[in-house]
Amino acid sequence: MSLQLHQPDGRGGLEPRRVSDSDWRRQLRSPRWNVPRLANTEMNPTSVARSALFWVGLAALTFVLLLAGYGTGFWR
Repeated sequence: MSLQLHQPDGRGGLEPRRVSDSDWRRQLRSPRWNVPRLANTEMNPTSVARSALFWVGLAALTFVLLLAGYGTGFWR
């Protein structure tokens, strides 16, 4: 005994629905999950070397400003 899907036959009764796809797994997947991947045009990732160079440069500039400020007596 198997479960069959039935549809109206137009005369008030039911008739078995014809099977159109033999791969039943394909019917379980929603087509909305098969969206193609789109490129993100708003984001261009920065390379690791460039970002590390930025932070090291910012730290060095801060250190130089602190030394200059204390050396000239600006923060006393």
